[in-house]
Amino acid sequence: MELEVGDRVVRVSNPQRVYFSARGETKLDLARYYLAVGDGIVNALRERPCMMHRFPDGVDGEKVHQKRLPRGAPPWVETVRVHFPRYGRHADELCVTEVASVIWAVQMSCVEFHPWNSRRADTEKPDEWRIDLDPMPGATFESVREVAFVVQEVLDELGAVGYPKTSGGKGLHIYVRIAPRWGFQDVRRAAHAFAREVERRADGLVDLSWWRKERDPASVFVDYNQNARDHTIRSAYSVIGVPEGRVSTPIRWDELPDVDPGEFTIATVPARFAKLGDLHADIDSHVFDLTALLEWADRDGQEIPDLDETD
Repeated sequence: MELEVGDRVVRVSNPQRVYFSARGETKLDLARYYLAVGDGIVNALRERPCMMHRFPDGVDGEKVHQKRLPRGAPPWVETVRVHFPRYGRHADELCVTEVASVIWAVQMSCVEFHPWNSRRADTEKPDEWRIDLDPMPGATFESVREVAFVVQEVLDELGAVGYPKTSGGKGLHIYVRIAPRWGFQDVRRAAHAFAREVERRADGLVDLSWWRKERDPASVFVDYNQNARDHTIRSAYSVIGVPEGRVSTPIRWDELPDVDPGEFTIATVPARFAKLGDLHADIDSHVFDLTALLEWADRDGQEIPDLDETD
């Protein structure tokens, strides 16, 4: 079948293939979900290199991590070239500028969209600082919630505006727009300094131990490594590849005390979006200067291990 998306026509093959087994939603349902939140998903992905997580047989089947744009893309689907000097390679990754590109990606069985935190104007200078509250297996969402309140407190003191969203799983993400002045190493250093301050204030809820096996199994890891080069996390409004079709959904801070991430799915988020609009719509209007956090990093003198040493 064919879908009209703006002034484009996008073919969707096998529209009735079940992608989400919990309620039986199909590939066509997935496309219609992304059409319903079109402004939001484009705002989250706009001009960013984007890794596609594809599920050719639905989310109960194999997941394919795809950096390079699949062959056969129409000429209007845009890309951005990113380089991987260590391996002497490059990739022309999806670079969304319109909803039709998202729907074409769905046609190619993409369920999840994982963008870089930089844009194609300068892929080496991030414009998004990502605070990833990643619960260890024994942590509850209540612990994640409490850490998020600490994050909000520290951001307020810094004069930074944080934009929270559910992760699609048990965690939370908070995004802060930054000026694209610093490279990935400095942004990661700043994120680490912030995480250390949150750890100091979080009454034992946060454990930043480098090795995962050394962390308190009931703790929350403030994953500053998500700001490293070529590290990507699910965008706002991206679906997560689980049978329930959960969605990484922007929330207001005043929703945090009562939010239940499991309630946000491809079946429920379109009505929420129609009512509230894109809660991250004005993120570009609140740009934070990382200088204070880099001064914290210098003050702490804490060296961050190279990511090659991760477990």
